[in-house]
Amino acid sequence: MPLHRLFCLVLGAWLALVTTAAVYPDSTAIALNARRLEAAEKKFGVKARERLEAWQALLNTARNLSEAEKLEAANDFFNQVPFISDAEHWNVKDYWATPSEMLATNGGDCEDFSIAKYFTLVALGVPVGKLRITYVKAANVRPSDQAHMVLTYYATPGAIPLVLDNLIPEIRPASRRPDLTPVYAFNGAGLWLAKERGEGKSVAGGSNNIGFWRELNARMGREFD
Repeated sequence: MPLHRLFCLVLGAWLALVTTAAVYPDSTAIALNARRLEAAEKKFGVKARERLEAWQALLNTARNLSEAEKLEAANDFFNQVPFISDAEHWNVKDYWATPSEMLATNGGDCEDFSIAKYFTLVALGVPVGKLRITYVKAANVRPSDQAHMVLTYYATPGAIPLVLDNLIPEIRPASRRPDLTPVYAFNGAGLWLAKERGEGKSVAGGSNNIGFWRELNARMGREFD
């Protein structure tokens, strides 16, 4: 099947999950109190608790950093987590984990890395409007033009975004990532069809159109219940 056709089908499937219920990301749901940490340890072990506590420490200590330093901190922290495909990790074709689920289970795929960095940066005070979770075609991943997800950061509207990627440790501007071709992007406030490397065309209904996104937000704060 031609790649562009595959992307259209994937996007179409997501857009078919439209609901009238409004769902918004709640960054406060990533705060872990003692009860939730105990529940995580009981379910996934003491190492899971240690990883979650390290994340909470990052959230508490990085608040006063510059935005550039926050990007580096979030990118470095989550890029230490092992990459594991959804089929291997969750025994399903596709699953979008919350940051707590990713850390507790110590694994995730490109979507989970991008989502975890997004919520972490929002919790650290980076405006949602500067962040977009972006689906791309990655030319350097086999098979070529593999579907991939990264987090992009726009310092100002219309600026060339910085790319936070689990494939490489360095945060680079999109102009230095010719291997990535954007397809569409979203955040808690909207969904855009990509137009080359510009901001793209807004889609009515925004990220509420994306079923996996709604389901993830519904689980936030209840992962260990």
